[in-house]
Amino acid sequence: MQSGRDGAQDPGRLRPPALGLLLAEARGLFEFNASLLLSPLLMRAPKGDGHPVLALPGFLASDLSMVPLRRYLSELGYEAHAWRMGRNLGGLERMREALRTRLAEIHAASGRKVSLVGWSLGGVYARDLALQAPDMVRYVVTLGSPFANDVRATNATRLYEALSGERVDDFAEAREAIAGELPVPATSIYSRADGVVNWRTCLLHPSDRAENIEVYLASHIGLGVNPAVLWAVADRLAQPEGEFWPFDRAGPFAIAYAPPERAVSA
Repeated sequence: MQSGRDGAQDPGRLRPPALGLLLAEARGLFEFNASLLLSPLLMRAPKGDGHPVLALPGFLASDLSMVPLRRYLSELGYEAHAWRMGRNLGGLERMREALRTRLAEIHAASGRKVSLVGWSLGGVYARDLALQAPDMVRYVVTLGSPFANDVRATNATRLYEALSGERVDDFAEAREAIAGELPVPATSIYSRADGVVNWRTCLLHPSDRAENIEVYLASHIGLGVNPAVLWAVADRLAQPEGEFWPFDRAGPFAIAYAPPERAVSA
């Protein structure tokens, strides 16, 4: 991991978020409480069409971390699924076959394409799955996932390498593909206040079926429970299969979203 922080950068090199942002990650608890208090508003989101959604947890997290998201999506009418692989200890290459098997199980049981929602490292897995099995994937939503630019710019890089047995600099070809355009619609949701992942590593290339959504002040550990994030996820998944239109930053959480041009001017 680089020793610097998210201030001045060497050319072509990003830095992990500053210590102050990392310490401020404790606010994730308040984001969860806000979702509970605002649940009546959250239930006004577009309803689902019953298609399956696979929720992929972040590094060191388990299915437990995705329970609020899965429960919310189930209430909206989706068929929400856990990944059932225990704690996420990393390893893109090591996890690829198991993830594809899990995706195939859900696809076969439902007879429908599966949307993928991945938090942090789970989002990297989701983008890789979409590349490996586009015939089974409907939509990809990532939450604070470091898949672009200098992916070493996180405060978890050394721990990831130690536990996964993979070096982040390995598999350059796979990482380049994951950062590129996917064969399915995709949305990346991120926060500049992320204390774990440099937000610039979350930016995909916008296109006619891909977009970035910035949520003001969200923490990394709160992205999966933040009310504005939950609303955005529900809105994106409600699009008919094969269709895509830009996220409408209106509704009850409009104040929480940055204008789309902010990412372009970064």
